[in-house]
Amino acid sequence: MIQRIQTVYLALAFLVTGALPYVFPLWTISGKPFYFMENMPYVILFGLSTVLSLLAIFFYNKRQHQFVIGRLNILSNVILFGLLAYRTLTVSGGAPVPEKGIGLLLPIVAIVFVALANKAIKRDEELVKSADRLR
Repeated sequence: MIQRIQTVYLALAFLVTGALPYVFPLWTISGKPFYFMENMPYVILFGLSTVLSLLAIFFYNKRQHQFVIGRLNILSNVILFGLLAYRTLTVSGGAPVPEKGIGLLLPIVAIVFVALANKAIKRDEELVKSADRLR
């Protein structure tokens, strides 16, 4: 399980969506940082992404399930990033403009790690299929 590269990528995606949102604010408005915990949809989507990463790690012996969970994780991160981008780009008339934080990039980093994990899962699946053909 741990010796496979996709487990490392999924663990990094887990870290990016599970721990780093507590450290880095999404944006700053008038000097006050805005963390993901202040809005329920962000909490749900970050939590979903974290759980999907962890679930994919434990499905190490079922590569097809792991691949599908990775795709769902990418989809949840795309939705999360879209929601964050929409929130930062739509500012009401008199509201101060938010200063974007590094937390906005966390879904993109998670997407990259999960995509790399899916690529490695696919490579493992092809290797197993080729080994089965030789028997």
